[in-house]
Amino acid sequence: MELEQFQSIRVATVDLNGQLRGKRLPASYASKLPKGQVRMPLSIMNVDIWGNDIEDSKLVFETGDADGILLPTNRGPVPMPWLNNHSALVPMSMHVEDGTPFFGDPREALNIVLSRFAKKGWHVLASTEMEFTLVDDRNSKLRPPINPRSNRRIFASDVLSLDELDAFDAFFSDLHRGAEAMNIPIQTMTSECGLGQFEVTLSHQGAMRAADDATLFKILARGIARKHSMAATFMAKPYQEDAGNGMHLHFSVVDENGTNIFDNGGSEGTEFLQQALAGCITAMRASTLIFAPHGPSYNRFEQGSHAPTNVCWGYENRTAALRVPGGLPSARRIEHRTAGGDINPYLMLAAVLGAAIEGIELGLKPVPPISGSAYDQDLPQLMTDWVSAIDLIESDVFVARCLPKGLIQNFVMTKRQEIRFLANISEPDQWKTYLERV
Repeated sequence: MELEQFQSIRVATVDLNGQLRGKRLPASYASKLPKGQVRMPLSIMNVDIWGNDIEDSKLVFETGDADGILLPTNRGPVPMPWLNNHSALVPMSMHVEDGTPFFGDPREALNIVLSRFAKKGWHVLASTEMEFTLVDDRNSKLRPPINPRSNRRIFASDVLSLDELDAFDAFFSDLHRGAEAMNIPIQTMTSECGLGQFEVTLSHQGAMRAADDATLFKILARGIARKHSMAATFMAKPYQEDAGNGMHLHFSVVDENGTNIFDNGGSEGTEFLQQALAGCITAMRASTLIFAPHGPSYNRFEQGSHAPTNVCWGYENRTAALRVPGGLPSARRIEHRTAGGDINPYLMLAAVLGAAIEGIELGLKPVPPISGSAYDQDLPQLMTDWVSAIDLIESDVFVARCLPKGLIQNFVMTKRQEIRFLANISEPDQWKTYLERV
């Protein structure tokens, strides 16, 4: 894609909360991007959900708030079809002065994990299923959107309804066209069980590309919704009494010959599959903060809901946090079902895949798979509140083997500041903070 054809370009990196931080530049600046001539403070990777600097951040006080260098990622530039002018977005990664990737960049955290697989001659394939909710935010309280066909407000859920999809056909047609222009591979789009709730499934591909596309799809959906006089939100729980939004991750691993290392020809999978499951189980409780990164995220965790709260796994069991789907043995994979829709895709994939490779390298063995409903069994639970989740990830030894220590420290500092600031916002108004930031 020739950037000079655009009226303007945006360069942006992704902070710990999954938000884009960057600059608007003239298209004539395009040739300078690979040369490291775009700089931003390293501390921009470690700001809170409102964009405030983190108090007592070591990135500020130990480095003098030094600049980092932005360099284009291998994802390449994409058009921005939600804007009226002809603009392109260039995803960037953060580096320090000597060109080394910055440890606080969540995309780099995923890159480090994937390099551990690559050293074994393995390649991780992944796909995401992301739920989002269309809302009317023109009032002091979130409401379901107006049905464009009937011109009446949605009043009930309509799971897997083609009628619901067709009612919003103009929105979804624009969304598909935008995804095609951005080369985001949409596989399916379905109506889900919440008010105005839908799910997109993106195609199986390399894990880094899957994280890139999940991040870009969030931006696209929010932008296209605004063009249709609505808002699209990936908040974990837009309405207290309705279904929450999740993000499921499916992943498998192939060797140099393209053979799935989880496939033993049967339904049970290989020893590698068992070890990866064991790693994910071991890391799950302490990784809760990554799966539920915001205060309101914990409203989604309810017994008996579609959001798994139990640390367990099973074959073809959607009540388990980890599911091994059925189907052809050659497609044997793990589905990680705990994350809310409000996560940072890079951090989520880094945490899950880091736990999986750790389990393989340590030769861990999983607890037995469950049968029946996980909600009816006495099982270990995910953390149930924000404060406890922050405390646990800060001290957990296993997660520290999966993610850079400095990144975990920065993430913890960010979340503790958000706890203090959010306390000053009344609960009925907190959605205004998160609606289009997550």
